[in-house]
Amino acid sequence: MHTTAYQDHIATLCMRMDRALERSGHDHALIAAGVQKMRFLDDMPYAFAVNPQFKAWAPLTQHPDCWIAYTPGRTPVLVYVQPDDYWHLPPAPPAGYWTHSLDVRVARTPEEAVRHFPTAGRLAILGEADAALPGFVPNNPQPLLDYLHYHRAYKTPYEIAMLKVAQRQAVVGHRAAEACFRDGGSELDIHRAYLVASGQTDLDLPYGNIVGLNEHGATLHYQHQQPKPPERSRSLLIDAGAAHAGYAADITRTWHAGDARFAALVAGVDREQQALAAQVRPGMDYRELHLQAHLRLAGVLREVGVVDMAADTMVATGVSAAFFPHGLGHMLGLQVHDIGGFMESDAGGTLPKPEGHPFLRLTRTLEPGMVVTIEPGLYFIDLLLEKLRAGPHANAVDWAVVEHLRGFGGVRIEDDVHCTHGEPENLTRDAFAAAH
Repeated sequence: MHTTAYQDHIATLCMRMDRALERSGHDHALIAAGVQKMRFLDDMPYAFAVNPQFKAWAPLTQHPDCWIAYTPGRTPVLVYVQPDDYWHLPPAPPAGYWTHSLDVRVARTPEEAVRHFPTAGRLAILGEADAALPGFVPNNPQPLLDYLHYHRAYKTPYEIAMLKVAQRQAVVGHRAAEACFRDGGSELDIHRAYLVASGQTDLDLPYGNIVGLNEHGATLHYQHQQPKPPERSRSLLIDAGAAHAGYAADITRTWHAGDARFAALVAGVDREQQALAAQVRPGMDYRELHLQAHLRLAGVLREVGVVDMAADTMVATGVSAAFFPHGLGHMLGLQVHDIGGFMESDAGGTLPKPEGHPFLRLTRTLEPGMVVTIEPGLYFIDLLLEKLRAGPHANAVDWAVVEHLRGFGGVRIEDDVHCTHGEPENLTRDAFAAAH
């Protein structure tokens, strides 16, 4: 099904690597999948995390000790380590659409892998230090990495297809999570319902699920899942994804149980989120889009009766930042926060963040092929509210409304959006629409 798209994807990676090797002055590239790491003073392993540079070439996320060996002008070699093991289930024999574009060679031990490595010429070896084999130590040349990281922003059609599969998987989980919330489930119940519906375990997730009921929705990266439901579930903020062939979905939804003012807040954020997503177009500076998000969300705060102040004044005085303290979004792909979001060019350099917005994760101008998240939010965070109450603009805030909304935590709506040559492609909304 994906054979042709994958072949074209590999051709693109080869072209990029050719240029990167030329830039760094190397003749060959070796890319380590990584190794299984053991816990300190223990015989139990940590969960394996594959090198993103490796899984760009092969959709193998649970295969430690494997390598990609590439020489310009030749078919990329995948050294597929398939150990003889009866303690654990070894990897299945190589099979699937991806095997047609790689020279797959099976090794039984990590040490055997070196038989398939180039030995003459200068080697660029990408990986962590502990992936080293005798005579082959990762050196991670910065000029090569800069080139690859910058161009990874431009997704191939194969990568877009993988991202769409991940979206569909995540959307099924989100639907199950909403149903569990409406049935009175606890945070742990909701998390489990998400996992079952999306066909994942905790180890499969591209990031730990954020499942916050009521006030817990105010903690941006809330990391717990309470086993008991609250006496009354007023709201749910769930930020949860899925991974397919190494590519991530990153979706947030906020649900309510009927309170009119909070429902108006959710509707306002959702409306402005869709307006922002519609601007994911070539030539849009993402920093400008982030600043637009502040203006739009400030309008929602005024509309719902939280702050009585003009939107532009809210932004200029920092009042909006008390309710929207994070960045609008980030790049998405092989990593949830895909790399290269601040790069000035493929030779390196950094594009600065707007003054006063330290948590923005993307400062590049959007171009076709990029996939970004659009995730505005409004929250009632005690730490930030206390600073606002003690500041010069406290009188512009209706603290009775704030106190009411504190019990709901906050609102975040997040979609994954593909920048095309024309209309933006909202991968998340399309997946929800297809799931009806």
